[in-house]
Parts: sequence; C-alpha cells; structure tokens
Amino acid sequence: MNKVSAAGLLIALGIIYGDIGTSPLYVLNAILKNRAVTEQLILGSLSCIIWTLTLQTTVKYVILTLRADNRGEGGIFSLFALVRRRRKWLVFAAMIGGAALLADGMITPPISVTSAIEGLRNIPTLSTITDNAIVGIVLGIIAALFFLQQFGTASIGKFFGPIMTIWFIMLAILGSVHLVEYISVFKAFNPYYAINLLTQYPHGFWLLGAVFLCTTGAEALYSDLGHCGRNNIRASWIFVKSSLILNYLGQSAWLLSHFKGQVISEEMITKGFNPFYGVMPEWFVIVGIIIATSAAIIASQALISGSFTLISEAIRLNLWPKMKIKYPSEAKGQLFVPGINAILFIGCCGIVLYFKKATNMEAAYGLAITMCMIATTILFANYLVLHRASPFYIYLFLAVYLTIEASFLVANLEKFPHGGYVTLVVGGLLFLVMYTWYRARKIKNRYVEFVRLDDYITNLQELSNDKTIPKYATHLVYLTSADNPRELEHKIIYSILNRKPKRADIYWFIHVDTLDDPYTMEYKVEHIIPNDIIRVEFRLGFRVQPRINLLFRKVVQDLVANKEVNITSRYDSLERNNIAGDFEFIVMEKYLSQDNELPFAEKLIMRLHFWLKDVSLSEERGFGLDPSNVTVEKFPLIVAPVTTIKLKRLEMN
Repeated sequence: MNKVSAAGLLIALGIIYGDIGTSPLYVLNAILKNRAVTEQLILGSLSCIIWTLTLQTTVKYVILTLRADNRGEGGIFSLFALVRRRRKWLVFAAMIGGAALLADGMITPPISVTSAIEGLRNIPTLSTITDNAIVGIVLGIIAALFFLQQFGTASIGKFFGPIMTIWFIMLAILGSVHLVEYISVFKAFNPYYAINLLTQYPHGFWLLGAVFLCTTGAEALYSDLGHCGRNNIRASWIFVKSSLILNYLGQSAWLLSHFKGQVISEEMITKGFNPFYGVMPEWFVIVGIIIATSAAIIASQALISGSFTLISEAIRLNLWPKMKIKYPSEAKGQLFVPGINAILFIGCCGIVLYFKKATNMEAAYGLAITMCMIATTILFANYLVLHRASPFYIYLFLAVYLTIEASFLVANLEKFPHGGYVTLVVGGLLFLVMYTWYRARKIKNRYVEFVRLDDYITNLQELSNDKTIPKYATHLVYLTSADNPRELEHKIIYSILNRKPKRADIYWFIHVDTLDDPYTMEYKVEHIIPNDIIRVEFRLGFRVQPRINLLFRKVVQDLVANKEVNITSRYDSLERNNIAGDFEFIVMEKYLSQDNELPFAEKLIMRLHFWLKDVSLSEERGFGLDPSNVTVEKFPLIVAPVTTIKLKRLEMN
C-alpha cells in the first residue's frame, strides 16, 4: 500500500483531494467580499494561503500526522485507538473531532456544488439565472448524489482519479497563463506579506477565517490513509499543492491587473463575480463549469463515504448507537449507513435552503473543522509521547500548531453570528449523542455485577441433566461483556437458573473484544466443561463489523472439524439420524427501572441514552444475529436503588 504507483497516485487524486482541491472556487471571494482590491490585501492573503497550505497541510498532515498510521489506517478514531489507553480524557478530544468532521460533511457538499453551479452566471445567456433556480439545481445534484450512495462507489470510483487529474491540470494551466499580467504576485512567497496583512491591514487578523477555507480538506488526507497509502499521498500532494498555488497566483494576478483599487461588493459576487471563473477564457467557461461541478461532486462523495467509515468506527468504539450498516460491494472499506446517509442528506438540503448562496455558506464553513484540527493536534502529541519522541519536539509541535489553530478558531468565531452557529449547533448535537452514549455506558458499568462462573458450574450441569425440565434448546448462546473468562454477569446466571430455568445440552458464552488495530479477526475457545460449557472470545479490530451469526457459525464448523465438540441433537430420535441440534441466542436488553435514585444530570443522560437506544438498531440486529433464533429478554437496570422507603406498618384491630 505504501509503494508509490501510477494506480495509487490516481486513486489518491480521486479520493482525498476533493475538498481541498475545490477551495479555489470560493476562497478569494470570501476574502474580497466588500473590500477594495489592493496589493496589501491580495499579496498578504495570497501569502497567508501559501503558508497555511505549507505549515498546516504539508508539514502537519502530509509530513507528520501521516506517520501515525494504525496498521495502515488513518483518521481521528484510528489515532484515538492508538493512544486511548494513555489518558482517559483523550476520548473527549476524539468525540469533538469526530462530531466536527461529521458537521463538516454537511456543509462541504452545499458550498462546493453551489460555488460550481453559480458559475452559470458567467455564461451570457444565463447571466440572469435566479437564486431559486440555482438552489433547485444544487438540491437536484445533492439528491442524486445521496441516492447513489446505496449502490456503493466501487464502480464510479474508478472515474474519480482521471476527473480530478483533469481538474488539477486545469487549475495549474488557468493560473499560469495569467502570471505575466502581474509578475509581482511571486512576492507572496515571502511570509512578510502575510504578517503585514495580519498586523497592519484594518481588521486583518479576522481575514484568517476566510484564509482557513483553503485548508479545510486537510483532515481528509489523514482519514483516507488506508485507501491510498502514505507515500502515494505524499507524492500526489506535490502535484496538488503546486496546482493549487499556481491557480491562486493566477487569480491574484488577474485581480490586480483588472480590478486594482475597485471594491468587490457583495452584490457583484451575487451577480456572478468570481476570480476562479474570471481567469477562464470565455469559450472555456461552460467546460470549466462542467469540470468544476464534477470536482465538487467528487469532493462531496469523499466526505460522505468518510462519514460512513467514521460512524462505523465510532459504533465499534462504543461512542455511537448501533446503526444498520450495509456492504454494497466486496471492496475493502466499502460500506453504507442508511441512517447517516439520511441525516447528512437532510442537513445538506437544510443548509442549501437556509443560506441559498455560496457567499453566505462561507460564513458557516470552517468553524467546526478547526475544532477537529485542534483535537488531532492533541491526540498526535500523545502519539509522539507514546513513541518516545523528544519532549522538546513535542512541546514545539504543540506550541506551533495550537497557536496557529487557536488563531484560526478565534478568527472563525467572527463567523458565529453570520452562520457559523449552524455548524456549531450541528456539531454540538452530534457530540451530545457521542457523549451520552459514552457516559451512559460508564454509569451502567458501575453497577454491572459479575459472579464467579466456577460457583455455578455444578448448577448448570445439574440443570442440563435434569429431564424433569423441558429442554429450552440444544445449544443456548449468551453474549457476555465479562473480560475475565472465569466470570459472568449475574443477570445471565439469573436468566438461566431463576427466571425460567433454561435447560440446554451445551451452554455457549460469547465475548467480543474490540482491539486498537483496525482489521484483526481472531478467536479463541475455552472448554470450561467439554461438551457442556464453552466460552468463545472474538478479537475484532475496530473497523470489523461484529457479524456474530456468521463468525460463530465458522467457529462451530472449526470445532466440529477438529472433533472438539459434538453438536448433534441429543433427542434420541434425532441423534440416531445424526441431525444437528438447534442454536438459540439469548439477548439481554436493559430498560431503565423506575426504582432508581440518580442525580439529575445522570438521570437526564440515562433517559437520553435509552431514547437513543429505542430509535437505533436493536442489540440482536447490531450483532448481526438471525432474528429467527434469538430470544430477547428484558431486565431492569437499577443503577441507584431507592434506599429511603418510609413505609409504616399498621397493627390489625
């Protein structure tokens, strides 16, 4: 995967650069809105863009963060899985980063597609196209994009690389042809102009909020590490960064040669003014719009696919409620989460209808993703600690990047009243879901009672041989959360012995251990009592879906082949004909008992947790069990029993 190849470079271009690659569509418009075109503004902004792409994207992500691969996989949850055992509070950084990335997934498709479609106003016959018509076209494209998700991207993904290659070549050529118009734009490589803009230009610091838009896709470089490989990303980034900077240089030269001293009003931008389309020859505009729209769709696709992967990882790490996951193709990493697809679709449509114009969407863009970048900085610093990096370099890394990202965050906060609150509210709600799921699990775990299995082996054997009790199943299978193979939850023992005695020939206890690496699939078997009580422990990576029905069937086949277990039915008539016995899974489903005395905050969390549980996937479907052989048993969760019952007995007359 890490070997540089033509195919690897093409895949990298097609998958990971959509978001950052479409930024020339809107960055300079965001900077120029209601400002006069001056050398100080243009050269200073261009210098900020060049050094942001260098420090933030190249150094932090391409050179440093890509080193933190988790068996070839990247992304904020992969990084968290590497460092989560170091500090418990790091889970909050991971949750903030994950929620911010999902919120970013709702704003990127609207702003990219809208910016591309607004280019229609640069065609003379369509110069008067209305905002409502553009909104309608954008909604149609977004609806088609989300509809196609259910079929997977394996078939259309092969076209992404060539289209994005054409896109970046177009960026480089269009920028290059305008450089001679104002050759002084090359001064922008000197960081002096960036510093001058931030310190001397009126309200210059706040321009960082618009400049930040040039690097919003940097997180995707790391998230898609597993699809492309580190060296393919690094090699392709040289071409991508060169194309982006050439285009920004060309746009800047065009502005200074044609609009120097002129104020670029919001009305001009609304009517179609855009340096990106301005650098195009008139005969090329239609072709440019088609290529730009294709690139915007690819950018959206990459973020949507990334959101599916992100949620599947969060589910496995117990940071998100269980959701239905489909696999449209056999390709590695290809999955479809219908619930998230619907949430993202509704969110994207809502943002398009609310903001209507790309220039308005810029106000909402960037604020959430800054939080994700800060979270990645914190997690990566802990990764460096675990790998015994020099404390000097760790503190230098933290000082540099927390300063840069805190500056971007403060500058982006200016966007809050103008639309930034939208992505913060969305990100906040997503974080609330993650926090509720995580915190409720911690509360429940405080009150889970484990018992020694050895103390109940005799009872289980006697029950299994007690022919006065009707047989419940030949094979009875329970899922247990006990890490210790010699322990079991008390509720399981209660279910077998007390509730309604469940006689079976063989009792199976299955435990699933989620590992820090992504794709491990291992199991081990302990015969506690041969052919009577068996424990199976699955060791699954955090990207492996726990399809227990399929995995358990494979384990049983292996055990039978090795003659370690006899699964033949023990009913006399069936045993004579060598017919396999039935398997019955018991799923223990909790509900919040009324007999609880919880603090107000914890009571609120538990109520929200069980509401999320009701609207999410059930336990049996979440573990991929066949409903035809599953029994769901409900039992009360009493996390804080009521102790003060003032009940007075009256004497009989």
